[in-house]
Amino acid sequence: MPTFLVGSRASALARAQVREYLAPLREQFPDVRFTHRPILEGGDRDRRSLLSSVSAVSGGSAFSTEQEAALVRGDVDVVVHSLKDLPTANPEGLVLLPPPGREEVHDALCGSTLAGLPKGARVGTGAARRVAQLRAVRPDVECVPIRGNVPTRLAKLRTMKLDAVVLAVAGLRRLGRDDEITEALPLDLFPPSPGQGALGIQVRQDNKAIRDVLSTVGDAAVDAEVRAERALLAELHGGCSVPVGAYAEMRPDGYLTLYAQVTSLDGRRRVSGELLGHGSEPEKLGAALAEELIDQGARSILDAIRPAAAV
Repeated sequence: MPTFLVGSRASALARAQVREYLAPLREQFPDVRFTHRPILEGGDRDRRSLLSSVSAVSGGSAFSTEQEAALVRGDVDVVVHSLKDLPTANPEGLVLLPPPGREEVHDALCGSTLAGLPKGARVGTGAARRVAQLRAVRPDVECVPIRGNVPTRLAKLRTMKLDAVVLAVAGLRRLGRDDEITEALPLDLFPPSPGQGALGIQVRQDNKAIRDVLSTVGDAAVDAEVRAERALLAELHGGCSVPVGAYAEMRPDGYLTLYAQVTSLDGRRRVSGELLGHGSEPEKLGAALAEELIDQGARSILDAIRPAAAV
């Protein structure tokens, strides 16, 4: 029986994502064995330091470096990432395959609605994008840095006496924690991280056997959406530590709409834009919208943020 080794982070969410991804493959290929191998990342080992510092120590990303190294060494055959955690550039010899269907892209407030937050409310989030977007809409809110997996951050509502925390709807749903969602935040004010809700399926470029198997569950529409979002992020030279929000949607006519926003950390400056392009050229669409945002001043916002930004 052929066996493929599947790597991921060790968190409960990562394990849930692997189960979700493998379920149709196991049904479609009953004669293939898929074995899961959790891999501990720097951001999981060190939950006190800024993620920008953890990334610097690891020489890459706090949430993908160890998994990518294991893939390059041949310790695993495929890695299932949260795509929003993955840098826009692949290490040499690695490629991303089209992801399967995408989960909800919205962020969520847990503990209160946006309108229900009292003046001076304490809201837990460690993401620069979420901090900036919250300050733009509710400048009175105090953003409290929090780290950890989804259950840990939810628990901090009580242990840190927070009024609310911000989390991705996708992660809450995949963990069966939908009942914790008080409000899904509107996309026009709180566009998500590029790739949010999608899985990043990464393999070695020369591993034809597994590419042939995994290609059967890829979704072409989702692939176009996330490629446009990630192309925009790459053009802005951004990453998970800068406040860039973007989401794309494939239309029935084969065209792709892409919306994006860049916000200063204090919430006082915000540039946004939307473009329509053909779904066969998602990278072209992402680059074009990035240029529009740069013309509006996005570059100066990001240049001012990068030295101090943290996820």
